[in-house]
Amino acid sequence: MDIKVLERACCGGKKLQSIVEETVKELGIKANIEIIGDMQQIMALGIMRTPALIIDDKVVVQGRVPKKDEIKKLFQK
Repeated sequence: MDIKVLERACCGGKKLQSIVEETVKELGIKANIEIIGDMQQIMALGIMRTPALIIDDKVVVQGRVPKKDEIKKLFQK
């Protein structure tokens, strides 16, 4: 599973990253987690609001930090 966490430190950063890393560990998922904080990279991915979460090249969350239960469901799809 390829996971991209798009977060900017100036905007409350690292919250989504922390929840994603915790959830991956809890579920025992083998995942490549990439953290992207550069605004140009974020915009190149078509994201206009952070934080955002991309799983296997699909944007699943944008503009908010989801709860851990929601992230678990997304990972189990």
